[in-house]
Amino acid sequence: MSKEVLADFEPWSDELHGESWISWAELTAADWDEVANEVDGCVHEYRRSPDGSWKMHGRNSSLTRFAELSGLTDARHLYCAGSVYPENTEWPDGDRLFRIGRLQRKHAVPDSEWGSIWSVMRTLADLHGDEGVRLVVWFDG
Repeated sequence: MSKEVLADFEPWSDELHGESWISWAELTAADWDEVANEVDGCVHEYRRSPDGSWKMHGRNSSLTRFAELSGLTDARHLYCAGSVYPENTEWPDGDRLFRIGRLQRKHAVPDSEWGSIWSVMRTLADLHGDEGVRLVVWFDG
């Protein structure tokens, strides 16, 4: 991390751990369709697209409805249904579907949440080069 980021990090260092970074070059080279090695602990909600295919809508979304369909009543199990049910277990619900499965990289960082960051990084990379732009992160809890 840069000295400036490290200074921002220092007051939080007792609560945060595992600082890391990734360059714009690495992000653009990533295979965003790659599937995770392990089943996700969250249940995935899919919505039917106009062409009839299923498109991922969210993780652990609409949990009230999922609880009704799955019969899960324990909140601990509800929030980690991927640890309770086997991979590919499905609960159809009209034009949506709940499924236990593996994430693709693109689902871990959806454009709806990360698109603005990618846009800023892309702009900075145009100015400073792909290797000259980094996303710095650290983790809590």
